[in-house]
Amino acid sequence: MELYTRTLGDWLEHWAETTPDKEYIVYSDRNLRFTWRQFNERVDNMAKGLLAIGVKRGTHVGIWAGNVPDWLTFLYACAKIGAVAVTVNTNYKQAELEYLCQNSDMHTLCIVNGDRGSDDYVNMVYAMLPELKSSQRGYLKSKRFPCMKNVIYIGQEKYRGMYNTSEILLLGSNVEDDELTEAKKQVDCHDTVNMQYTSGTTGFPKGVMLTHYNISNNGFLTGEHMKFTSNDKLCVCVPLFHCFGVVLATMNCLTHGCTQVMVERFDPLLVLASIHKERCTALYGVPTMFIAELNHPMFDMFDLSSLRTGIMAGSLCPVELMKKVEEKMFMKVTSVYGLTEAAPGMTATRLDDPFDVRCNTVGHDFEFTEVRVIDPETGEEIPKTVNIPVYFLKPGSKINYPSRYGYELLGPGNNEHDGAYFMQVGGEGSLLDYPAEHLFKDENSNLNFDLARLLGCDPETDEEYIVCYLAMGNGPLAPNTSNDCSDGHTPADAWISDATEHWHICAVCNEKVDSAAHTFGSWTTTKEATATAAGS
Repeated sequence: MELYTRTLGDWLEHWAETTPDKEYIVYSDRNLRFTWRQFNERVDNMAKGLLAIGVKRGTHVGIWAGNVPDWLTFLYACAKIGAVAVTVNTNYKQAELEYLCQNSDMHTLCIVNGDRGSDDYVNMVYAMLPELKSSQRGYLKSKRFPCMKNVIYIGQEKYRGMYNTSEILLLGSNVEDDELTEAKKQVDCHDTVNMQYTSGTTGFPKGVMLTHYNISNNGFLTGEHMKFTSNDKLCVCVPLFHCFGVVLATMNCLTHGCTQVMVERFDPLLVLASIHKERCTALYGVPTMFIAELNHPMFDMFDLSSLRTGIMAGSLCPVELMKKVEEKMFMKVTSVYGLTEAAPGMTATRLDDPFDVRCNTVGHDFEFTEVRVIDPETGEEIPKTVNIPVYFLKPGSKINYPSRYGYELLGPGNNEHDGAYFMQVGGEGSLLDYPAEHLFKDENSNLNFDLARLLGCDPETDEEYIVCYLAMGNGPLAPNTSNDCSDGHTPADAWISDATEHWHICAVCNEKVDSAAHTFGSWTTTKEATATAAGS
Protein backbone atom coordinates (compact mmCIF):
# COMPACT_ATOMS: atom_id res chain seq x y z
CA MET A 1 0.00 0.00 0.00
CA GLU A 2 1.25 3.48 -0.82
CA LEU A 3 0.08 7.07 -0.49
CA TYR A 4 -0.73 9.22 -3.51
CA THR A 5 0.57 12.67 -4.41
CA ARG A 6 -2.35 13.66 -6.62
CA THR A 7 -4.31 16.83 -5.92
CA LEU A 8 -8.10 16.65 -5.69
CA GLY A 9 -8.25 18.10 -9.19
CA ASP A 10 -5.85 15.42 -10.45
CA TRP A 11 -8.08 12.69 -8.98
CA LEU A 12 -11.20 14.17 -10.56
CA GLU A 13 -9.57 14.44 -13.98
CA HIS A 14 -8.15 10.92 -13.65
CA TRP A 15 -11.59 9.38 -13.35
CA ALA A 16 -13.07 11.75 -15.98
CA GLU A 17 -10.54 10.30 -18.41
CA THR A 18 -10.60 6.63 -17.36
CA THR A 19 -14.32 6.17 -16.59
CA PRO A 20 -15.96 9.22 -18.20
CA ASP A 21 -19.48 7.81 -18.46
CA LYS A 22 -19.64 6.18 -15.03
CA GLU A 23 -21.98 7.86 -12.56
CA TYR A 24 -20.19 9.81 -9.85
CA ILE A 25 -22.75 12.04 -8.09
CA VAL A 26 -26.36 10.88 -7.75
CA TYR A 27 -29.33 12.54 -6.02
CA SER A 28 -31.85 9.73 -6.21
CA ASP A 29 -34.85 11.73 -4.92
CA ARG A 30 -34.70 14.14 -7.90
CA ASN A 31 -33.01 11.76 -10.36
CA LEU A 32 -30.08 14.18 -10.71
CA ARG A 33 -27.03 12.35 -12.03
CA PHE A 34 -23.54 13.44 -12.98
CA THR A 35 -21.00 11.21 -14.68
CA TRP A 36 -17.34 11.82 -13.93
CA ARG A 37 -16.93 13.70 -17.20
CA GLN A 38 -20.04 15.85 -16.72
CA PHE A 39 -19.12 16.74 -13.18
CA ASN A 40 -15.52 17.56 -14.11
CA GLU A 41 -16.76 19.92 -16.83
CA ARG A 42 -19.07 21.70 -14.38
CA VAL A 43 -16.23 22.04 -11.89
CA ASP A 44 -13.97 23.57 -14.56
CA ASN A 45 -16.66 26.09 -15.50
CA MET A 46 -17.21 26.98 -11.84
CA ALA A 47 -13.46 27.30 -11.29
CA LYS A 48 -13.22 29.79 -14.15
CA GLY A 49 -16.14 31.71 -12.66
CA LEU A 50 -14.32 31.95 -9.33
CA LEU A 51 -11.20 33.21 -11.11
CA ALA A 52 -13.38 35.89 -12.74
CA ILE A 53 -14.42 37.31 -9.33
CA GLY A 54 -10.92 37.42 -7.91
CA VAL A 55 -10.58 34.03 -6.25
CA LYS A 56 -7.05 32.71 -6.71
CA ARG A 57 -4.41 30.51 -5.12
CA GLY A 58 -4.62 30.81 -1.32
CA THR A 59 -8.02 32.59 -1.31
CA HIS A 60 -10.41 31.40 1.40
CA VAL A 61 -13.89 30.47 0.13
CA GLY A 62 -16.59 29.56 2.66
CA ILE A 63 -19.35 27.04 1.89
CA TRP A 64 -22.38 27.44 4.16
CA ALA A 65 -24.94 24.97 2.90
CA GLY A 66 -26.44 21.54 3.39
CA ASN A 67 -25.53 18.71 1.03
CA VAL A 68 -26.79 20.56 -2.06
CA PRO A 69 -25.54 19.42 -5.48
CA ASP A 70 -23.14 22.33 -5.99
CA TRP A 71 -21.49 21.94 -2.56
CA LEU A 72 -19.01 19.52 -4.09
CA THR A 73 -18.75 21.63 -7.25
CA PHE A 74 -17.44 24.56 -5.22
CA LEU A 75 -15.11 22.29 -3.22
CA TYR A 76 -13.43 20.91 -6.34
CA ALA A 77 -13.47 24.26 -8.15
CA CYS A 78 -11.52 25.76 -5.25
CA ALA A 79 -9.16 22.77 -5.27
CA LYS A 80 -8.36 23.12 -8.96
CA ILE A 81 -7.25 26.76 -8.70
CA GLY A 82 -5.46 26.46 -5.36
CA ALA A 83 -8.12 28.20 -3.25
CA VAL A 84 -9.05 26.94 0.23
CA ALA A 85 -12.59 25.71 0.87
CA VAL A 86 -13.73 26.69 4.38
CA THR A 87 -16.50 24.44 5.67
CA VAL A 88 -19.18 26.24 7.70
CA ASN A 89 -21.45 24.39 10.14
CA THR A 90 -25.07 24.68 8.99
CA ASN A 91 -26.21 25.12 12.61
CA TYR A 92 -24.14 28.22 13.23
CA LYS A 93 -25.83 31.19 14.86
CA GLN A 94 -25.02 34.82 14.08
CA ALA A 95 -22.07 35.19 16.44
CA GLU A 96 -20.53 31.87 15.36
CA LEU A 97 -20.81 32.77 11.68
CA GLU A 98 -19.19 36.14 12.22
CA TYR A 99 -16.39 34.65 14.30
CA LEU A 100 -15.55 32.11 11.60
CA CYS A 101 -15.64 34.65 8.76
CA GLN A 102 -13.28 36.96 10.63
CA ASN A 103 -10.99 34.24 11.93
CA SER A 104 -10.62 32.55 8.53
CA ASP A 105 -9.97 35.77 6.55
CA MET A 106 -12.80 34.72 4.27
CA HIS A 107 -12.81 36.31 0.83
CA THR A 108 -15.92 34.71 -0.68
CA LEU A 109 -18.91 33.14 1.08
CA CYS A 110 -21.20 30.69 -0.76
CA ILE A 111 -24.61 30.20 0.88
CA VAL A 112 -28.04 28.69 0.50
CA ASN A 113 -31.09 30.04 2.29
CA GLY A 114 -31.34 27.80 5.35
CA ASP A 115 -34.78 26.88 6.63
CA ARG A 116 -34.83 28.99 9.80
CA GLY A 117 -37.79 31.31 9.36
CA SER A 118 -36.71 34.91 9.84
CA ASP A 119 -33.32 33.70 11.08
CA ASP A 120 -32.33 32.44 7.62
CA TYR A 121 -28.88 32.49 6.07
CA VAL A 122 -29.57 35.42 3.74
CA ASN A 123 -30.79 37.66 6.56
CA MET A 124 -27.90 36.60 8.76
CA VAL A 125 -25.42 37.51 6.02
CA TYR A 126 -27.09 40.90 5.55
CA ALA A 127 -26.89 41.46 9.31
CA MET A 128 -23.19 40.61 9.21
CA LEU A 129 -22.54 42.63 6.03
CA PRO A 130 -25.01 45.56 5.96
CA GLU A 131 -22.93 47.16 3.18
CA LEU A 132 -23.85 44.28 0.88
CA LYS A 133 -27.25 45.71 -0.05
CA SER A 134 -25.71 48.90 -1.37
CA SER A 135 -22.56 47.42 -2.92
CA GLN A 136 -21.91 46.45 -6.50
CA ARG A 137 -21.30 42.74 -6.72
CA GLY A 138 -17.62 41.97 -6.36
CA TYR A 139 -16.82 45.35 -4.83
CA LEU A 140 -17.88 44.82 -1.23
CA LYS A 141 -16.05 46.97 1.31
CA SER A 142 -16.86 45.93 4.86
CA LYS A 143 -15.38 47.67 7.89
CA ARG A 144 -15.72 44.61 10.13
CA PHE A 145 -14.77 42.04 7.47
CA PRO A 146 -12.13 43.71 5.30
CA CYS A 147 -11.16 40.44 3.57
CA MET A 148 -14.72 39.68 2.42
CA LYS A 149 -15.32 40.66 -1.20
CA ASN A 150 -18.03 38.34 -2.57
CA VAL A 151 -21.15 36.48 -1.52
CA ILE A 152 -22.51 33.77 -3.84
CA TYR A 153 -26.02 32.39 -3.54
CA ILE A 154 -26.03 28.70 -4.50
CA GLY A 155 -29.16 28.59 -6.63
CA GLN A 156 -31.09 30.63 -9.18
CA GLU A 157 -32.61 33.21 -6.83
CA LYS A 158 -31.22 36.75 -6.93
CA TYR A 159 -30.36 38.77 -3.84
CA ARG A 160 -29.02 42.30 -3.76
CA GLY A 161 -25.25 42.40 -3.69
CA MET A 162 -24.85 38.64 -4.25
CA TYR A 163 -23.95 36.59 -7.28
CA ASN A 164 -25.97 33.47 -7.99
CA THR A 165 -24.67 30.20 -9.42
CA SER A 166 -25.76 30.95 -13.00
CA GLU A 167 -23.97 34.29 -12.97
CA ILE A 168 -20.73 32.69 -11.75
CA LEU A 169 -20.92 30.11 -14.54
CA LEU A 170 -21.66 32.89 -17.08
CA LEU A 171 -18.66 34.91 -15.91
CA GLY A 172 -16.57 31.77 -16.19
CA SER A 173 -17.52 31.35 -19.84
CA ASN A 174 -15.58 34.57 -20.57
CA VAL A 175 -12.37 33.23 -18.97
CA GLU A 176 -9.93 31.52 -21.30
CA ASP A 177 -9.14 27.86 -20.72
CA ASP A 178 -5.44 28.77 -20.66
CA GLU A 179 -5.98 30.84 -17.51
CA LEU A 180 -7.52 27.86 -15.74
CA THR A 181 -4.75 25.56 -17.00
CA GLU A 182 -2.10 27.93 -15.68
CA ALA A 183 -3.84 28.14 -12.29
CA LYS A 184 -4.00 24.34 -12.05
CA LYS A 185 -0.28 24.06 -12.76
CA GLN A 186 0.49 26.09 -9.63
CA VAL A 187 -1.34 23.69 -7.30
CA ASP A 188 0.71 21.19 -5.29
CA CYS A 189 -0.59 18.21 -3.30
CA HIS A 190 0.88 19.71 -0.12
CA ASP A 191 -1.07 22.98 -0.52
CA THR A 192 -3.91 23.66 1.89
CA VAL A 193 -7.22 22.80 0.23
CA ASN A 194 -9.67 22.65 3.13
CA MET A 195 -10.09 24.57 6.38
CA GLN A 196 -12.31 22.72 8.84
CA TYR A 197 -13.31 24.29 12.14
CA THR A 198 -13.28 22.18 15.27
CA SER A 199 -16.34 21.93 17.51
CA GLY A 200 -14.87 24.31 20.08
CA THR A 201 -15.39 22.16 23.19
CA THR A 202 -12.18 23.51 24.71
CA GLY A 203 -12.66 27.15 23.70
CA PHE A 204 -13.27 28.99 20.45
CA PRO A 205 -13.36 26.79 17.34
CA LYS A 206 -9.99 26.47 15.62
CA GLY A 207 -9.49 26.41 11.87
CA VAL A 208 -7.56 23.28 10.87
CA MET A 209 -5.56 23.64 7.66
CA LEU A 210 -5.69 20.39 5.67
CA THR A 211 -3.86 19.66 2.43
CA HIS A 212 -4.81 17.71 -0.69
CA TYR A 213 -2.37 15.04 0.51
CA ASN A 214 -3.97 14.95 4.00
CA ILE A 215 -7.58 14.45 3.11
CA SER A 216 -7.30 12.44 -0.10
CA ASN A 217 -5.05 9.82 1.48
CA ASN A 218 -7.12 9.69 4.66
CA GLY A 219 -10.20 8.98 2.55
CA PHE A 220 -8.28 6.43 0.51
CA LEU A 221 -7.14 4.50 3.59
CA THR A 222 -10.67 4.63 5.00
CA GLY A 223 -11.99 2.95 1.88
CA GLU A 224 -9.21 0.38 1.88
CA HIS A 225 -10.22 -0.69 5.39
CA MET A 226 -13.66 -1.54 3.97
CA LYS A 227 -12.26 -3.02 0.72
CA PHE A 228 -13.84 -0.35 -1.49
CA THR A 229 -13.61 -0.62 -5.27
CA SER A 230 -14.95 1.41 -8.17
CA ASN A 231 -18.02 -0.85 -8.15
CA ASP A 232 -19.22 0.44 -4.78
CA LYS A 233 -22.00 2.94 -4.24
CA LEU A 234 -21.85 4.90 -0.99
CA CYS A 235 -24.98 6.51 0.43
CA VAL A 236 -23.90 9.78 2.07
CA CYS A 237 -26.39 11.28 4.52
CA VAL A 238 -23.82 12.78 6.90
CA PRO A 239 -23.13 16.53 6.49
CA LEU A 240 -20.44 17.59 4.04
CA PHE A 241 -19.34 20.44 6.31
CA HIS A 242 -18.10 17.80 8.76
CA CYS A 243 -14.98 15.66 8.23
CA PHE A 244 -17.24 12.58 8.24
CA GLY A 245 -18.84 13.77 5.01
CA VAL A 246 -16.10 15.66 3.21
CA VAL A 247 -13.21 13.29 3.99
CA LEU A 248 -14.32 9.83 5.14
CA ALA A 249 -17.11 9.78 2.54
CA THR A 250 -16.23 12.13 -0.34
CA MET A 251 -12.49 11.47 -0.43
CA ASN A 252 -13.14 7.75 -0.21
CA CYS A 253 -15.32 7.91 -3.33
CA LEU A 254 -12.91 10.25 -5.11
CA THR A 255 -9.88 8.00 -4.61
CA HIS A 256 -11.71 4.75 -5.42
CA GLY A 257 -13.69 6.03 -8.40
CA CYS A 258 -17.01 4.87 -6.99
CA THR A 259 -20.48 6.41 -6.97
CA GLN A 260 -21.54 8.87 -4.28
CA VAL A 261 -25.30 8.75 -3.64
CA MET A 262 -26.15 11.99 -1.85
CA VAL A 263 -28.93 12.89 0.59
CA GLU A 264 -29.30 16.66 0.88
CA ARG A 265 -30.74 16.66 4.37
CA PHE A 266 -31.00 13.61 6.58
CA ASP A 267 -34.36 11.89 6.31
CA PRO A 268 -34.50 8.19 7.23
CA LEU A 269 -37.14 7.46 4.60
CA LEU A 270 -35.07 9.13 1.89
CA VAL A 271 -31.98 7.20 2.97
CA LEU A 272 -33.82 3.88 2.81
CA ALA A 273 -35.35 4.74 -0.56
CA SER A 274 -31.98 5.80 -1.99
CA ILE A 275 -30.33 2.56 -0.90
CA HIS A 276 -33.21 0.54 -2.38
CA LYS A 277 -33.35 2.40 -5.70
CA GLU A 278 -29.62 2.84 -6.34
CA ARG A 279 -28.55 -0.53 -4.85
CA CYS A 280 -26.05 1.14 -2.56
CA THR A 281 -23.33 -1.11 -1.17
CA ALA A 282 -22.27 1.06 1.77
CA LEU A 283 -23.85 3.49 4.23
CA TYR A 284 -22.39 5.98 6.68
CA GLY A 285 -24.07 7.52 9.70
CA VAL A 286 -23.97 8.42 13.35
CA PRO A 287 -25.83 6.17 15.81
CA THR A 288 -28.97 8.32 15.90
CA MET A 289 -29.26 8.09 12.11
CA PHE A 290 -29.16 4.30 12.14
CA ILE A 291 -31.72 4.27 14.97
CA ALA A 292 -34.06 6.46 12.92
CA GLU A 293 -33.69 4.21 9.88
CA LEU A 294 -34.28 0.98 11.81
CA ASN A 295 -37.32 2.38 13.57
CA HIS A 296 -38.98 3.93 10.53
CA PRO A 297 -42.48 2.42 10.08
CA MET A 298 -41.73 1.74 6.39
CA PHE A 299 -38.38 0.04 7.03
CA ASP A 300 -39.58 -3.43 5.96
CA MET A 301 -40.73 -2.13 2.59
CA PHE A 302 -37.20 -1.57 1.34
CA ASP A 303 -34.67 -4.07 0.03
CA LEU A 304 -31.35 -3.31 1.69
CA SER A 305 -29.63 -6.55 0.70
CA SER A 306 -27.22 -4.67 -1.57
CA LEU A 307 -25.47 -3.19 1.48
CA ARG A 308 -22.22 -4.85 2.51
CA THR A 309 -20.42 -2.38 4.79
CA GLY A 310 -20.30 1.15 6.20
CA ILE A 311 -19.19 3.34 9.08
CA MET A 312 -20.98 4.15 12.32
CA ALA A 313 -19.11 6.92 14.10
CA GLY A 314 -19.35 10.53 15.32
CA SER A 315 -20.30 9.51 18.87
CA LEU A 316 -20.11 6.39 21.02
CA CYS A 317 -21.85 3.49 19.26
CA PRO A 318 -24.01 1.13 21.36
CA VAL A 319 -23.11 -2.51 20.77
CA GLU A 320 -26.76 -3.61 20.56
CA LEU A 321 -27.41 -1.04 17.86
CA MET A 322 -24.45 -2.27 15.82
CA LYS A 323 -25.76 -5.82 16.14
CA LYS A 324 -29.19 -4.78 14.86
CA VAL A 325 -27.66 -2.92 11.92
CA GLU A 326 -25.65 -5.99 10.93
CA GLU A 327 -28.69 -8.26 11.25
CA LYS A 328 -31.36 -6.09 9.63
CA MET A 329 -29.34 -3.99 7.18
CA PHE A 330 -26.97 -6.74 6.03
CA MET A 331 -23.82 -4.66 6.47
CA LYS A 332 -20.60 -5.21 8.37
CA VAL A 333 -20.27 -2.08 10.49
CA THR A 334 -16.86 -0.49 10.99
CA SER A 335 -15.85 2.47 13.15
CA VAL A 336 -13.35 5.29 12.75
CA TYR A 337 -11.88 7.43 15.50
CA GLY A 338 -9.84 10.56 14.97
CA LEU A 339 -9.43 14.30 15.22
CA THR A 340 -10.16 17.07 12.76
CA GLU A 341 -6.46 17.94 13.02
CA ALA A 342 -5.56 14.40 11.88
CA ALA A 343 -7.59 14.77 8.65
CA PRO A 344 -9.47 13.06 10.58
CA GLY A 345 -9.03 9.25 10.78
CA MET A 346 -6.45 7.90 13.23
CA THR A 347 -7.74 4.44 14.14
CA ALA A 348 -10.30 2.20 12.47
CA THR A 349 -11.71 -1.27 12.59
CA ARG A 350 -11.24 -3.35 9.47
CA LEU A 351 -13.84 -5.30 7.53
CA ASP A 352 -12.14 -8.56 8.45
CA ASP A 353 -11.93 -7.82 12.17
CA PRO A 354 -13.99 -10.11 14.42
CA PHE A 355 -17.45 -8.87 15.33
CA ASP A 356 -16.50 -8.16 18.95
CA VAL A 357 -13.59 -6.01 17.83
CA ARG A 358 -15.73 -4.04 15.40
CA CYS A 359 -18.45 -3.49 18.01
CA ASN A 360 -16.36 -2.80 21.10
CA THR A 361 -13.34 -0.90 19.80
CA VAL A 362 -12.41 1.67 17.20
CA GLY A 363 -9.73 -0.61 15.84
CA HIS A 364 -6.06 0.15 15.49
CA ASP A 365 -3.81 2.68 13.83
CA PHE A 366 -4.25 3.88 10.26
CA GLU A 367 -1.36 2.91 8.03
CA PHE A 368 1.34 5.61 7.90
CA THR A 369 -0.05 7.02 11.15
CA GLU A 370 1.54 7.02 14.58
CA VAL A 371 -0.90 6.77 17.49
CA ARG A 372 0.31 7.06 21.05
CA VAL A 373 -1.46 7.31 24.41
CA ILE A 374 0.22 9.91 26.61
CA ASP A 375 0.04 10.30 30.35
CA PRO A 376 -1.20 13.92 30.66
CA GLU A 377 0.67 14.41 33.93
CA THR A 378 4.11 13.14 32.91
CA GLY A 379 4.00 13.46 29.13
CA GLU A 380 5.30 9.90 28.85
CA GLU A 381 3.87 7.31 26.50
CA ILE A 382 1.75 4.57 28.04
CA PRO A 383 2.87 1.10 26.86
CA LYS A 384 0.48 -0.88 24.70
CA THR A 385 0.52 -3.74 27.16
CA VAL A 386 -1.58 -1.75 29.63
CA ASN A 387 -5.32 -2.36 29.69
CA ILE A 388 -7.02 0.97 30.43
CA PRO A 389 -10.79 0.58 30.33
CA VAL A 390 -12.47 3.96 30.79
CA TYR A 391 -12.25 7.71 31.26
CA PHE A 392 -13.81 9.37 34.29
CA LEU A 393 -15.41 12.73 33.63
CA LYS A 394 -16.17 15.53 36.01
CA PRO A 395 -19.36 17.33 34.92
CA GLY A 396 -18.72 20.70 33.35
CA SER A 397 -14.93 20.40 33.26
CA LYS A 398 -12.21 19.14 30.99
CA ILE A 399 -11.00 15.57 31.08
CA ASN A 400 -7.73 15.70 32.97
CA TYR A 401 -7.21 12.52 34.95
CA PRO A 402 -4.20 10.25 35.43
CA SER A 403 -3.19 7.87 32.68
CA ARG A 404 -4.89 4.83 34.20
CA TYR A 405 -8.17 6.40 33.14
CA GLY A 406 -7.09 6.48 29.49
CA TYR A 407 -8.68 4.96 26.43
CA GLU A 408 -6.57 2.02 25.25
CA LEU A 409 -8.06 -1.44 25.13
CA LEU A 410 -5.85 -4.48 24.81
CA GLY A 411 -6.85 -6.73 21.94
CA PRO A 412 -5.66 -10.10 20.67
CA GLY A 413 -1.92 -9.97 20.11
CA ASN A 414 -0.38 -10.18 16.66
CA ASN A 415 2.67 -8.79 14.96
CA GLU A 416 0.78 -6.25 12.88
CA HIS A 417 -0.14 -3.82 15.62
CA ASP A 418 1.08 -5.30 18.90
CA GLY A 419 -2.43 -6.37 19.89
CA ALA A 420 -3.49 -2.81 20.63
CA TYR A 421 -7.05 -1.80 19.87
CA PHE A 422 -8.45 1.53 20.95
CA MET A 423 -11.74 2.08 22.75
CA GLN A 424 -13.37 5.46 22.16
CA VAL A 425 -14.52 7.03 25.41
CA GLY A 426 -13.72 10.70 24.97
CA GLY A 427 -10.80 12.98 24.28
CA GLU A 428 -8.45 15.27 26.14
CA GLY A 429 -10.27 18.51 26.83
CA SER A 430 -13.73 17.13 26.12
CA LEU A 431 -16.60 18.48 28.13
CA LEU A 432 -19.52 16.65 29.64
CA ASP A 433 -22.43 17.95 27.57
CA TYR A 434 -24.42 19.36 30.46
CA PRO A 435 -23.67 20.37 34.04
CA ALA A 436 -24.49 17.73 36.64
CA GLU A 437 -27.61 19.46 37.85
CA HIS A 438 -29.16 19.05 34.41
CA LEU A 439 -28.43 15.35 34.28
CA PHE A 440 -29.42 14.02 37.67
CA LYS A 441 -30.71 14.92 41.08
CA ASP A 442 -29.61 13.30 44.30
CA GLU A 443 -32.63 13.46 46.56
CA ASN A 444 -30.85 12.38 49.76
CA SER A 445 -27.65 14.41 49.77
CA ASN A 446 -25.72 17.25 48.22
CA LEU A 447 -22.46 15.46 47.48
CA ASN A 448 -19.75 16.51 45.08
CA PHE A 449 -18.87 13.57 42.84
CA ASP A 450 -16.43 12.73 40.10
CA LEU A 451 -18.82 11.20 37.59
CA ALA A 452 -18.93 9.56 34.22
CA ARG A 453 -22.10 9.16 32.23
CA LEU A 454 -22.80 5.84 30.55
CA LEU A 455 -25.16 5.79 27.57
CA GLY A 456 -27.61 3.03 26.80
CA CYS A 457 -30.58 2.48 24.53
CA ASP A 458 -34.22 2.06 25.40
CA PRO A 459 -34.96 -1.62 24.63
CA GLU A 460 -38.20 -0.75 22.83
CA THR A 461 -37.23 2.37 20.87
CA ASP A 462 -33.42 2.08 20.73
CA GLU A 463 -33.27 5.72 21.78
CA GLU A 464 -30.08 6.60 23.62
CA TYR A 465 -30.35 7.87 27.15
CA ILE A 466 -28.17 8.17 30.22
CA VAL A 467 -28.55 5.02 32.24
CA CYS A 468 -26.01 5.41 35.02
CA TYR A 469 -23.11 7.32 36.48
CA LEU A 470 -19.78 6.08 37.75
CA ALA A 471 -17.94 7.70 40.65
CA MET A 472 -14.72 7.11 42.49
CA GLY A 473 -15.39 6.37 46.14
CA ASN A 474 -14.41 9.07 48.61
CA GLY A 475 -15.89 10.76 51.67
CA PRO A 476 -19.47 9.58 52.28
CA LEU A 477 -19.13 7.34 49.22
CA ALA A 478 -16.17 5.36 50.61
CA PRO A 479 -16.33 1.77 49.37
CA ASN A 480 -17.70 -1.00 51.50
CA THR A 481 -14.63 -3.08 52.30
CA SER A 482 -16.60 -6.02 53.71
CA ASN A 483 -17.08 -7.59 50.30
CA ASP A 484 -14.00 -8.35 48.22
CA CYS A 485 -14.06 -9.63 44.67
CA SER A 486 -13.44 -13.30 43.91
CA ASP A 487 -9.79 -12.61 43.13
CA GLY A 488 -9.24 -11.10 46.57
CA HIS A 489 -8.79 -7.52 45.47
CA THR A 490 -9.74 -5.12 48.24
CA PRO A 491 -11.27 -2.70 48.53
CA ALA A 492 -13.58 -2.37 45.54
CA ASP A 493 -12.97 1.32 45.04
CA ALA A 494 -15.67 2.37 42.62
CA TRP A 495 -19.42 2.17 42.66
CA ILE A 496 -22.08 2.30 40.01
CA SER A 497 -25.79 3.07 39.95
CA ASP A 498 -28.51 2.44 37.41
CA ALA A 499 -31.21 4.24 39.43
CA THR A 500 -32.75 0.94 40.52
CA GLU A 501 -29.75 -1.04 41.76
CA HIS A 502 -26.47 -0.05 43.37
CA TRP A 503 -23.28 -2.05 43.47
CA HIS A 504 -19.51 -1.90 43.79
CA ILE A 505 -17.09 -2.52 40.96
CA CYS A 506 -13.59 -3.82 41.61
CA ALA A 507 -11.18 -1.27 40.15
CA VAL A 508 -8.70 -4.03 39.26
CA CYS A 509 -10.81 -6.66 37.53
CA ASN A 510 -14.14 -4.81 37.07
CA GLU A 511 -16.09 -7.54 38.89
CA LYS A 512 -19.41 -6.50 40.45
CA VAL A 513 -18.99 -7.38 44.11
CA ASP A 514 -21.60 -5.64 46.22
CA SER A 515 -25.27 -5.26 45.32
CA ALA A 516 -27.43 -2.59 46.97
CA ALA A 517 -24.55 -1.43 49.16
CA HIS A 518 -25.79 2.15 49.19
CA THR A 519 -29.07 3.88 48.57
CA PHE A 520 -28.71 7.39 47.25
CA GLY A 521 -32.23 8.07 46.05
CA SER A 522 -33.47 8.19 42.49
CA TRP A 523 -31.28 9.67 39.83
CA THR A 524 -33.13 10.79 36.76
CA THR A 525 -32.33 12.75 33.65
CA THR A 526 -33.94 16.16 33.81
CA LYS A 527 -32.94 17.55 30.43
CA GLU A 528 -33.01 15.94 27.01
CA ALA A 529 -29.79 15.95 25.02
CA THR A 530 -30.45 16.63 21.34
CA ALA A 531 -28.06 15.55 18.62
CA THR A 532 -25.84 18.03 16.81
CA ALA A 533 -25.87 18.19 13.04
CA ALA A 534 -22.91 15.81 13.11
CA GLY A 535 -24.88 13.47 15.34
CA SER A 536 -22.84 13.83 18.51
